[in-house]
Order: sequence, then structure tokens, then C-alpha cells
Amino acid sequence: MRRVALQPFSKSLWSTFLKARLQQAALQLNAMANDNKENLFDKLKSVVAEFAPQAQAIDIQAFGSGNINDTFWVSWEDTEIRSFILQRINHRVFSEPQLVMQNMRTYNDHVRDRLAKSPLDRRWELPQILTTAQGLDYLQTEDGEFWRSLSFIANSKSYDTITNPQQAREVGYALGTFHHLTSDLVPEKLVDTLQGFHITPIYLQQYQQVVAKGRNTQTSPEITYCHKIIEQHQKLAHLLEDAKSSGKLPLRVMHGDPKVNNILFDQETLLAVSIVDLDTVKSGLIHYDIGDCLRSGCNPAGEETRKWQDVRFDMDLCQEILSGYRAIANSFLTKTDEDYIYDAVRVITFELGLRFFTDFLAGNIYFHVKYPEHNLLRSLVQFRLLESLESQQLTK
Repeated sequence: MRRVALQPFSKSLWSTFLKARLQQAALQLNAMANDNKENLFDKLKSVVAEFAPQAQAIDIQAFGSGNINDTFWVSWEDTEIRSFILQRINHRVFSEPQLVMQNMRTYNDHVRDRLAKSPLDRRWELPQILTTAQGLDYLQTEDGEFWRSLSFIANSKSYDTITNPQQAREVGYALGTFHHLTSDLVPEKLVDTLQGFHITPIYLQQYQQVVAKGRNTQTSPEITYCHKIIEQHQKLAHLLEDAKSSGKLPLRVMHGDPKVNNILFDQETLLAVSIVDLDTVKSGLIHYDIGDCLRSGCNPAGEETRKWQDVRFDMDLCQEILSGYRAIANSFLTKTDEDYIYDAVRVITFELGLRFFTDFLAGNIYFHVKYPEHNLLRSLVQFRLLESLESQQLTK
């Protein structure tokens, strides 16, 4: 979930704001696409009222660039927290949203206790889980929608791409801090809220099943290219899972989605202050995290670029991210962990390209898309990034 710092609109701009944001909000809330303007925003305001019955919402904005949940930024009056994040959890993806919140509470409680006992020497914050008037940390509406609200990390912003070495080191520091603060959290305390998530062989199997059904008969050089990359890298899909099965890589607490725009930076110091989007915190291999962080951080063109042929893996940024990560993570990383870092980047880049392409072939049923070929373009970016990485040598 992408977060950037926003300035509240004045009340006098509320009417103008509604008109300007209606189309964006309607697109983001797919399940509400048939609502008219009044019903759409009335529904949002009624959800907000459940979390702050005595407060007056000033602004509600469709927010961020997430591919799964529907996210809004809310500004309100007469409360200690002046703005917060409101999300409708996609229950087609997370079939048991209550367990997502259970994991978030387990993670937050553990990290807060650890920071209270051993504070870091710099700012580091967790988003607070805000409760309803009934004391629940989520709202389930009569029509089955599942909503939650989280505090907005003040004076923070995020970036879609890394633009300098300091940013890169801070991205590495953020992931290292996450792993450091959870290194003593027993992984089994976390529920698996998304069965098969970051188990790459499962995604390969799903791709093969979709292809076998043959429902998408489109052809193009780009589609042929994607099929070819997948065919050439089938063995790669099993690499990390084989290492786990053989005991080479242990289960730890993983974030699950530590891409660059899930890391928040202090607006003044430009230092990393938080890592957010905790829906996929679970027991797993931290190498999926390391690989995903490097995959997203070392693509200067960004994940949504249309110029996919120009995508490259920036090895200099990679070394800077690893430098920031190791400065924190050396206390728990083993030599075997280090040996699998290069392959981890390859695996997760292949995995994400595979997921995007499979979703494209299946009719765009998992990821939010802005146009029919959006997932195809996303897969092309990842597969080109993989080729660029493999053409270089990752050194320690």
C-alpha cells in the first residue's frame, strides 16, 4: 500500500473535491461500481463514522497504487489523529480478513514490546490499528464488506523508485529493521492468511493450468516472449522451496511485500521511518522479502513503465540496498543465507512476472488493472528485469 504525505482540503473545497475524485474512487471500489455519486460517498462517510462517531470527516480521497485492497485517505476533525488510512480488504484474495487483523495485532504487539525494551537510536514507527466505537479493530458491513482503519504516519512519504544511493541504503535499513525486530517472534504465532503466497512452484502450476484451459487465444510477440521466459525458467521456480525442504533456509517472520513504495521516509531527514502494508506478514523465507526488495528497488524505470524493453536491473543500487540491509541484519544472517541472495532476486522477479502473466491469461481476476493489457505489461517489465539481472554478476 503506497503512502504519501497529503495536505487536507478545506471544507469549502469539499464539493469540488467530490466531483474531481468520483471517477478515481469508483474505479478503485470495483464492488461499488454501480453506485451513483451520492451512494458511493455516503457509504464511505458511513464507514468513517463507525471508526469516529463523534468526528466530522473533512476529506476522503482514493489513495495509493495498491493492486489488491481499496484504499482511502481520510482527514477528520475533533480527534487526536487528524488523518488516517481507510481500507476495504479484498475478501476475494483474503478469504478470512479477521486473521489478517490477528496477524497484524500479533506483529504490532511484539514489535512495540521490543522497542519499549530496546529502543532504536532513531525514529521508527508502526501504524496504529484504530478501533470502532464497539472496540473492534475492523468493521464488517451488512453486505459483507470488511473495513479497517490505520493511523497515518505523520510527516512521511514514499517513493515508487529509488533515485540516489542514500535512499537505497535506507530501503535496505528498513527491511533489515523489520527482520531484526521480528527475529525473536516465533513464526508459528502467525496464521497463514494467504495459502500458497510466495510458494513459487504453486504459481507455476497455476500458470500451467490456465494455459491448459486455453481460454485466452490471443497471440502477439509480447505474449510469445512471456511464454518463452517461463519455459526457460521452470527449474528456477523450485530453488528456494527446495532449500527450505532440505533445511538450508529456515522459516522466519517475513513481510511478504517489502517493495520500495511500502517504505516510508521522514520528510525532513529523508531517513526510513516505517515499513507498511502488513497484510502478508507470515511465517516463511525472508529470502522472498530480500529478493522482492531488491527486485523493486533496482528497477529505475519503475514497475508501471510502458517502455519495458528499456528496463534494467541497477547493480549499483543493489549493492547500496544490501549495504543498508546487512548493517542491521548481520546479527542473524548466516553464510547460507548470503549464498541464496542472488537466486532469491531471480526467483521473486520470475514469480511476480509469472503471476501477472497468469492473471492476464485468466482475464485479470486477481490484480486491479486500468486496461485489459495492464497485467501483460507488468509481466513484461518483470521478465525483462530478470533477463537484465541474469546478464550481470551479483557480488558480495
